[in-house]
Amino acid sequence: MGIFTERAIAIIKNIPEGTVMTYGQIARLAGSPRGARQVVRILHSMSKKYNLPWHRVINSKGEIGLKDDEHYMVQRLSLESEGITLTRERCIDLVQYQFHPDIE
Repeated sequence: MGIFTERAIAIIKNIPEGTVMTYGQIARLAGSPRGARQVVRILHSMSKKYNLPWHRVINSKGEIGLKDDEHYMVQRLSLESEGITLTRERCIDLVQYQFHPDIE
């Protein structure tokens, strides 16, 4: 496993309940400012193995990016169960809910 992947996994694991981070934010903190798509791949392929809170990662617009209705609903319900309120159908207020770790 590469250093970027290790760092991204560590960052994702440490997103506190009731907060979110963006794919790009995680990529930047893990050392690859243009690696947002890599973060998507990490979440897709490693969430179960590393027990990652994948539902706390959203796109830079503050939206749930999943297009599949079933997975979208799982993510939405998971976020809402942690107290996160969506402002529109797919949007989360980043000012209110975005996590900014000290390492940023």
